Amino acid sequence: MPTHRPSPLQNRVLPTGEIVADHARGMFTGNRGILPFTHGRLGTSRWKHHHWIICTLTHPKGRYHGPMPARGWTPLFFLDEAVGLAAGHRPCAYCRPEAYRAFKAAWATATGRNEGHKAIDKCLHHDRVDRTRTQIRHKAALDTLPNSSFVLHDGAPHLVVDDHLLPFRSMTYGPQIRRPSGVAIVLTPAPLVQVLRAGYTPVLHESAQTRQQSHRFA
Repeated sequence: MPTHRPSPLQNRVLPTGEIVADHARGMFTGNRGILPFTHGRLGTSRWKHHHWIICTLTHPKGRYHGPMPARGWTPLFFLDEAVGLAAGHRPCAYCRPEAYRAFKAAWATATGRNEGHKAIDKCLHHDRVDRTRTQIRHKAALDTLPNSSFVLHDGAPHLVVDDHLLPFRSMTYGPQIRRPSGVAIVLTPAPLVQVLRAGYTPVLHESAQTRQQSHRFA
């Protein structure tokens, strides 16, 4: 008899900012507070505080409260860190201290302000979502965007990697295409594009790293 696979919770975050139900998880989890589920689906809330962070899949102290906690926080999941950034998150200072320090240094370079996480998160939130909880997007020339930015191309999210774009898939990145010219709709919030331009290097899924290396040594 085939085993029944339970329906996934609505906790997978896309570069477009949407949170969907998907069996795939990814390389990172994240936190926006406690987001209650009803029959595996989220209610209207998409955050409970402005501290949107990107965390390791395992707690530094080995704690785990389950996917639908009554207390603590609700885990969200990202294919990789670039997806988390596109959705408006930043590295967690507690479980990813080295990444947070590198991010904070790049933030200071990009903004000219040496700020703590509360000020950073307050600034970021203005560029994450509007009052209808819709992702705030902006336009930029494709040839000016740094690696690990996300853009819309042919209506779908693509990752910028050197001279190419990689289409986002649920569990991987698809075959690369040549980065076109012109203006694109950018999914990654404008302040985080500046952080990437200032030198912050997010952790990418292995499919993006493989395609990047194959291009450089072709």
